[in-house]
Amino acid sequence: MPTYTPLTTLPEAAGYRPGDCLVLIGELFGRGYANGLIEEARRLDMTVLGTTVGRRDSDGTLRALTPEELADAEKLLEGSIVNIPLEAGFDMESPDGEPPIAERLKKVKPDEWETVSFDDDFIRRAREAGRGRFRANLGLVMAELEQRIPAGANVIFAHTMAGGIPRARVFMPLLNRVFKGSGDKYLASEPFWNSGLGRLCDASFNEVTGDTLRHLIEVSGPLRERLTAAGGRVAYTAYGYHGTGILRNGAYCWQSYTPYLQGYAKILLEEHAAAARSQGVNATVFNCPEILTNSSALFLGVEISLYPLLTAIRSEAGDGAAALETRCGALLADGTSLEALLAEAGRYLTAPLIADALVFDGWPQHSTKEQMELMLAASARLMELHRDQKQLVCAELSRVVFRATGHLMVQASWSTDAPVLWLNHDIIARLAAVRPEILQAGE
Repeated sequence: MPTYTPLTTLPEAAGYRPGDCLVLIGELFGRGYANGLIEEARRLDMTVLGTTVGRRDSDGTLRALTPEELADAEKLLEGSIVNIPLEAGFDMESPDGEPPIAERLKKVKPDEWETVSFDDDFIRRAREAGRGRFRANLGLVMAELEQRIPAGANVIFAHTMAGGIPRARVFMPLLNRVFKGSGDKYLASEPFWNSGLGRLCDASFNEVTGDTLRHLIEVSGPLRERLTAAGGRVAYTAYGYHGTGILRNGAYCWQSYTPYLQGYAKILLEEHAAAARSQGVNATVFNCPEILTNSSALFLGVEISLYPLLTAIRSEAGDGAAALETRCGALLADGTSLEALLAEAGRYLTAPLIADALVFDGWPQHSTKEQMELMLAASARLMELHRDQKQLVCAELSRVVFRATGHLMVQASWSTDAPVLWLNHDIIARLAAVRPEILQAGE
């Protein structure tokens, strides 16, 4: 496991210039981390190029985007997309004509989760088929990019692929119990993860979240060599998560969300970056703070550690935080305050049960019923302090995080020699103090 290496000083200005390119490997959906990268690249007048995961027809066939879908995707990206499907994973693969995993799971019921198993050889062949398809299509993407990227340009390949839950209805009720369950609905993460379905999830997460970075670095090798031979620089960035340093009892301390089952794949992502660095390739996994995203609704409690970011920004930006605080305060219910909100979050984040359960060297940890019930109760209380539970203070703070991390990743990608860096609340707050536009309202 990589050493805990927080970024503690703002990176020096990168040398990216007009004509250089940011290439997103992974499709942009809605608002999230990748938008920060795009905003920073546009601020530097870089060209933004996108990719797509493609779409599945009703018969399961993977295809490129239709002209209408492509137009919508390019409108969202505000850039050009290479229309070759880069879906990762293996749940839809039919090795030797056998029914795919997604088909085999259609009739499985949630209460049968402990009895489901798959032949190891079938999983191996399905993984090989999915990996072969992904790498072949990635090679086609690289050939297209060679036509679009100017010779000698500096390029950031931004790995944004994550997830990997197999496409089967059986998973959602089970994962709801794992990540949101309390009382009789609680399902401990460890026995689930050790079950046949859990091992399948682990393999799928590794393929989608982790191994795609290795494939990207390997398959893009010829293009990387041609660009560098012409005087360009090539960097690879990836979004990781391995806990976050937050303000707790007046000091910055590492903490994490539990259970974070994707953590094993995120460690694999870090290992791929470290292996690339050992070969002289400029690759860095940036472990970013938790934010609210389109998918985070599954993980109640993940948002609690966002609240102390407001205190960190107050400390670093002083009066520059006033407008942000005003917007956040307007989201709270009558009769409450930001101080009450921060105090409530602090009570959970400093609870002995949480401190005892979270140790960096043991990450990612599995859940306990007591820890989950404490976390879910704290999350519910914090939600209740808002005027509208669909408009949360965490949404304002999430915008700050993805803007700040986008800036830090682009700038640090130019000069860092670290395979893994943590972007904690302190460095985000320091950046906000010198770049106040990061704290501005917006989409």
